[in-house]
Amino acid sequence: MGIIVIIVLVVVAWIAISIYLKKKRRDELLAKYEKRLKELLEKYGDAEIVEKIMQQMVWQGQTPAQLVDSLGSPVDVDRRVMKTKTKEVWKYNETGKGRYALRITVEDGEVVGWDNKS
Repeated sequence: MGIIVIIVLVVVAWIAISIYLKKKRRDELLAKYEKRLKELLEKYGDAEIVEKIMQQMVWQGQTPAQLVDSLGSPVDVDRRVMKTKTKEVWKYNETGKGRYALRITVEDGEVVGWDNKS
């Protein structure tokens, strides 16, 4: 009888600790999310842009800073400077040597298109 009580107490304690740790982790993630949301709202002052960034979206007209905030820094960038414009191809998600799942074209400081091979 005594061993059963000890086993039950251990199981109950394990469940309680597990629930506590999950709640703590959820609270930490929520606090981190809210902090990032606040920082982005202060930086851009536009809730629509911030929502797109939080959803890790890419859109035409997006600035390089918004792109980095949305997807992070690219793995590689190809840059060409021409007479009338600067063209960059930002590469994300390397799938092999010289292969990338996502390529985003940035011309004169704004996103003009992308190719996603996911």
